[in-house]
Amino acid sequence: MNTNLKTFSYDLSPLFRSTVGFDHLSQMIDSAFKMDERAVSFPPYNIAKLSEDEYEITMAVAGFKLPELNIIVERNMLTVTGAAAEKQEDVAKAYLHRGIATRSFERKFSLADHVKVMDASLNDGLLSLKLMREIPEESKPKKIAINDISQAIEGKTPAKKMACCN
Repeated sequence: MNTNLKTFSYDLSPLFRSTVGFDHLSQMIDSAFKMDERAVSFPPYNIAKLSEDEYEITMAVAGFKLPELNIIVERNMLTVTGAAAEKQEDVAKAYLHRGIATRSFERKFSLADHVKVMDASLNDGLLSLKLMREIPEESKPKKIAINDISQAIEGKTPAKKMACCN
């Protein structure tokens, strides 16, 4: 057992002075540091960035059949679970060594806002999930028009809007 482990504490309060709605960020960072690495080592996975807005998660789920796998997205949390059914042939065998993992698993991924799972496929023991960030029009940057009310107050001309560009 490694006794040289260090505990780190981060104060994120300076970040929250100029941000709104990122309260969950500190909880996410805390939970990432508290994870037990042994508990989340199965199944192995890769995360790849395919383009600016496209990602792919590939999980090695050899031995799992399609009905034994579930993918659920709820509130920016992607959960992939696998529940391997015990095979009748395994009951009759007395294994001398059993190195092929067939245990059940649950793997969670935090998704950023506007990231959606577009597709999932199982091929040769690899579960591939295609994800895409789709920012809705109402969330894209907009220029806000500024009204010139100083001239309207002086009675010169009615208030007019400055040009606005999207």
